[in-house]
Amino acid sequence: MNINQYLDSTYLKTAEQAGISETETENKVKELVNEAIENNFKLAMIRPEFVAMARKMVKNANSATLIGTVIGFHEGTYETSKKLAEAQKAVDDGADELDYVVNYLAFKEGKINLVKSEVFKGTKLGLDNNKVVKWIIEIAALTNDEIVGLSQLIRDVVLDNFGQENAQNVFVKSSTGFFKTEEGKPNGATFEAMELIVENSKPLQAKAAGGVRNYDDAVKMVKMGVTRIGTSAAKVIADGGKTNEGY
Repeated sequence: MNINQYLDSTYLKTAEQAGISETETENKVKELVNEAIENNFKLAMIRPEFVAMARKMVKNANSATLIGTVIGFHEGTYETSKKLAEAQKAVDDGADELDYVVNYLAFKEGKINLVKSEVFKGTKLGLDNNKVVKWIIEIAALTNDEIVGLSQLIRDVVLDNFGQENAQNVFVKSSTGFFKTEEGKPNGATFEAMELIVENSKPLQAKAAGGVRNYDDAVKMVKMGVTRIGTSAAKVIADGGKTNEGY
């Protein structure tokens, strides 16, 4: 299997999180984008402040590699208006795909109308601008029942408001990769959770982010019905190796 077109090659650490300078962070993003172009990865996933730079790199290379960015990252608790403003700026800068962190804490607290409104408005902004939209639900913070419920909520909002014809342009995505778990529990995609997402978000697409560390696991995810894999070790996976990276 040519796994490259399933891979969203990802670098989302701030300079502070990585313990490096802003210049070094920018250089890492440039390296990631160049690697994505050279290996024909589906997409380079970066923070919003680097979208304009990455767009220019892809254009200059005459590459089909897409540029994706994260919105409301990584907590997901931003006000909807702030998420929408951040998303519009990313669109204006040339992003192809918008990966929103859904307000999963509001969902856990039973604020269902707030979550439905956010999913509707964020999806509408993306689709109105011909962009792919992904909703990160942060599975490590949810029970299995909550994974099912939130996947179904996103599915229903999309189908009820935008129709079956737009379903393929919206994903349910597993994780940010930044959630702090206890006792070494995984904070990224697991086979069990992705099975729940795939089954309960159809006909929307599913993205496994974090936790996919080798080619065989990536292929297994695709065979389960996952159509995109977010990883900070795309080259290693594409080359058939194994990574110890957390994301």
